[in-house]
Amino acid sequence: MQETSGKKYASMKAKQTISKIVIYVVLGIVSIVWLFPYVYLILQSFAKDFVQSRFTPLEWTGNNYVNLITSTAFPFWRWFLNTLIIALVNMLLSTLLTLMTSYTLSRLRFKGRKGLMKLMLVLGMFPGFLGLICVVYILDLIGLSTSIFALVIIYASGSAMGYYISKGFFDTIPKSLDEAVLIDGGNKNTVFWRIILPLSKPIIVYTLLMTFNAPWGDFMMAAYVAQGNTALFNVAVGLQSMAGLANFQEQFPTFCAGAVVTSVPIMVLFFVLQKYYVEGVTGGAVKG
Repeated sequence: MQETSGKKYASMKAKQTISKIVIYVVLGIVSIVWLFPYVYLILQSFAKDFVQSRFTPLEWTGNNYVNLITSTAFPFWRWFLNTLIIALVNMLLSTLLTLMTSYTLSRLRFKGRKGLMKLMLVLGMFPGFLGLICVVYILDLIGLSTSIFALVIIYASGSAMGYYISKGFFDTIPKSLDEAVLIDGGNKNTVFWRIILPLSKPIIVYTLLMTFNAPWGDFMMAAYVAQGNTALFNVAVGLQSMAGLANFQEQFPTFCAGAVVTSVPIMVLFFVLQKYYVEGVTGGAVKG
C-alpha cells in the first residue's frame, strides 16, 4: 500500500515538473518573440548604414543619436520637449481630476450617481477620435488651435471617465475613518486631502503613470491638432513624419535612435514605480 502511494506521489511530482518545464519553455518563447522587435530597434540605432537583410549592423556608430540633436531636417528635440510638457501637465491635471471624481463617486451618495457612473463607463468605451472634428472646431473658437496645450485640455477633460480603478481602491478604505474626522469637526475636504490621499499612494502612483503614458504615444489626436505644423508635433507624429522623408532608408538608423530615446522616460518610470503600479491595480480590483 505504501509502495503504491509512493509511486502515485512520484508520478504526480513528475507531471508537475513536466508541466512547469512546458510553461517555462512557452513563456521563454513568448518573451523572445515579444523582445525581438525591441532588440532589433536598439541594434539598428547604432548602425552606420541600414542593411535590410541583416539583423545586426555591418558597422557600428553612435552618430545617429548625435543626428537627433544636430539635424535640420527634423527638430526631434522640439518634438520631445512638446511631448514631455504635455505629458507632465496632463499627468498633474488628470490625476487630480480622476482622484477627486473617484472619491466623490466612492464616498458621496447623490441622485443620479449610478446613472452617471454607467454613462461615464459607456462613453469611455468610445475612442476619442470620433469627436475630432468637433474638438478641433471648439479649440479654434477659443484660440487654442495652434497651442500644444490644446492637447492637455483634450486629454484632461476626459480623464475623469477613468474613475473605476481609483474608485475601487477608495472603496477598500474603511468609511469609519471619514466618520471619525467628521465627528472631530472636519469636513469632506479634510477627509480627502488629509486622510484618503495619504493612504492611497499606490493608486496615486498608478494614476500618475497612466496619465503620463497616455499622451506620450498618442498619434491620431496629436496629428489632427497639429495640422502639419512641425512646431506642434509630439514624438509619435514627428517620428511618423520622418517615415515620409525621401531618404528614409538612409535615415532609418536615426529613426530607430529617436524611437529608443522616446521609450526611455516610460521605461524609467515603470521600472522605478513598478511596485506601486502593481499595488494600485490589485488594490483597485478588490471592490470594483
